[in-house]
Amino acid sequence: MTALNLSRLHFPVTTLGPGRRIGVWVQGCSIRCPGCISADTWPSDRGGSTVEEVLQAIDAWADDADGLTVSGGEPFEQLEALEALLCGWRRRSAGDVLVFTGYAFAAVAEWIDARPGLIDAVIAGPYRRDVSQTLALRGSDNQTLHILTEAGRRFETYERPVGAGDLKLDVMFDADGGAWFAGIPARAISSA
Repeated sequence: MTALNLSRLHFPVTTLGPGRRIGVWVQGCSIRCPGCISADTWPSDRGGSTVEEVLQAIDAWADDADGLTVSGGEPFEQLEALEALLCGWRRRSAGDVLVFTGYAFAAVAEWIDARPGLIDAVIAGPYRRDVSQTLALRGSDNQTLHILTEAGRRFETYERPVGAGDLKLDVMFDADGGAWFAGIPARAISSA
């Protein structure tokens, strides 16, 4: 069993990549970007689960999902679990994989390169509330999109200015009646 600190798991997510996606949010992030929409995922001392339990839950949705989006928290702070999760996804689905990370791409590139085909696209870089938000699928313009595979080419449509349709959120409810949001929230876009 591979331990995974899990914040939440949901299907369908329509705001974090193309189509109807399975969203996996890991728990734990040492980067802690000021203004992060997912500050509740920072503490690493909760969310105990296993990759096997997450994959079992994903099985119910895999046939209907267009892809998998992994966010957090910080996925690259749980490397063994991230690899096991993505390998498990690849055994279940031909759907693409998008991973959001607060690390600069250079900091995770070696790990990604050593596992070719595991991740199709990455949005990399810390969220910065002092930087404008004019690009699709990003919280701030310093974040970069990296296409890694042929399947990842479908993310090229996000190499454009943000449009009104991009700045939306999925509203989700957990079993206890709690509500939470997924997506890239709109904020004031400077014209400078």
